Amino acid sequence: MRLKSRRGTIRSNVDMTPMIDIVFQLILFFLVSTTFAILPGIKLKLPTSHTSEGTSLQGITITADADGLMFFNDKEVTMETLGSELLSFDTGDTKKEDFPVSLEADSEVTNGTIVNIFDVIRESGYAVINLRTATEK
Repeated sequence: MRLKSRRGTIRSNVDMTPMIDIVFQLILFFLVSTTFAILPGIKLKLPTSHTSEGTSLQGITITADADGLMFFNDKEVTMETLGSELLSFDTGDTKKEDFPVSLEADSEVTNGTIVNIFDVIRESGYAVINLRTATEK
């Protein structure tokens, strides 16, 4: 951009650096402040219930899917190794009787399998067992 003055032509340049810095800072702010949804790696179709109550997701999560696979938190286990995993789990200062265990079972899992999992959990010393369901809409 050229401006005329009494002495001659004055050259004026607009510095784009501050504007680029602000745009990069805004992009960085939105990247850092955005929360990402953590999706479970195991696909389940939980049974629905209209009388279910909310429970804490803290503690141990045991997952049983329709294909017969079972997971202790994120580790794949079998019915035989589930008991040893429960016994070796460190509950910290909380007694095992008071430590929550959540059971997530696909709606296709048989009732006998769920009862067997409950038995293994109780034999390991845990008494607080939550059965996760999906709420009806």
